[in-house]
Amino acid sequence: MTDYISPELDTLRFLQYEVQDRLAYITLNRPAKRNALSANVVTELKQAFEQAEADDKVKVIILRAAGDVFCAGADLKYLQELQDNTYQENLADSTHLMQLFHQIYTLKKLVIGQVQGHALAGGCGLAALCDITFAVPEAKFGYTEVKIGFLPAVVSVFLLRRIGEARTKQLLLSGDIITAQQALDYGLITFIAERDQLAETVRTYALRLARENSGHSIEITKEILARLPELALEDGLRYAAERNAATRASDDCRRGIAAFLNKEKIDW
Repeated sequence: MTDYISPELDTLRFLQYEVQDRLAYITLNRPAKRNALSANVVTELKQAFEQAEADDKVKVIILRAAGDVFCAGADLKYLQELQDNTYQENLADSTHLMQLFHQIYTLKKLVIGQVQGHALAGGCGLAALCDITFAVPEAKFGYTEVKIGFLPAVVSVFLLRRIGEARTKQLLLSGDIITAQQALDYGLITFIAERDQLAETVRTYALRLARENSGHSIEITKEILARLPELALEDGLRYAAERNAATRASDDCRRGIAAFLNKEKIDW
């Protein structure tokens, strides 16, 4: 049963947002449009992630979708309408998507992707941006923008970090669609789960992390992993040492070490 639906998000048209057992579920809910992305969908996603991050009742966020397709990427009818825009108008729209991707990547809380169907173009970007991603064996993945004269520009920044230059070039320049197993082998997703077990597998995994892991430690670890690629070796080591030292004085660290030494089970 749902614990509650946020009153701040009760006017959502393209998403569903609910919280249960400290898990926030953000559900793409345009199955007839294959959950395609538009400016309005991106706006609602930004609002939902902001709400989940600020909610003290939320420990882990699960991004999922209704219907047979996780997300087919940008709404092509919407993109066609944008072709008559000025450069500045198109830059504003592109920046809107960039802000969502950056928001998910740097979110203080753990984000798990629950991919029940194909994730293509921008939808594949959403799946890859999650900290941990589960997918069904039948799901297909790919960045097909090059086939229609478009660019997977924003996601490329994050994809280079996640799977490296060689695989990023392979996927973005070919536009090939790959299987879930290939996506797993490339590091694009984290786990494969059978369709009839996907929801419960994700829920069980998310609940375990919510109960066993410090939220503060998750937040700082995500921060470190986001910062390190941009730092030189010595600067990265110095930054990591500083975060290590600061965390030793945190309430979570004090509580966790005390519980371990006293052989007490801690429920975060």
